[in-house]
Amino acid sequence: MFIIAFEKKLKHIVIENTLENIKKIRLRKGFSHEYLAHKLDISQVAYSKLEKNETKLNVERLFKIAEILETSVGDLLSENNNTVYNQDIKDNGMSHQQIQNLYEENKGKTEKIISLYEARLKDKESLITALGGN
Repeated sequence: MFIIAFEKKLKHIVIENTLENIKKIRLRKGFSHEYLAHKLDISQVAYSKLEKNETKLNVERLFKIAEILETSVGDLLSENNNTVYNQDIKDNGMSHQQIQNLYEENKGKTEKIISLYEARLKDKESLITALGGN
C-alpha cells in the first residue's frame, strides 16, 4: 500500500514539474496556447486544460511537445531545468564541478523517469493488444 501511495505522489510531482517546465519554456520562446494547440492538432481549450493538469498528458504528446519546443523530454521532466547559476570572480559561488555534479544527478533521475514512462507505454500497448485493440 505504501509503495502505491508513494508511486502516486511521485507521479503527481513529476507531472506538476513537467507541466510547469512546459509552460516556462513555452513562454520563454514566446509561444501561445493557440500555437502549441495548432501544432498538436488540438483545440486551444484542450491545450489549456492540458497545461493546467485538467486532462492527462500522455507520453506521445509529451514527446511531441518536446519536439515543438525544440527541447528534450528530459528537460521537460527535469525538476531543475530552469536553474541558472551565475558566478562573479569575486564571488564564492558554485564551482563548475558542483554544477556538473548537479547536472549528472538530475540526468540519472531524468533517465530513470523516461525509462519508467517508456515501460508504462509498452505495458499500455501490450494491454491494448491483449484486449483486441489496434
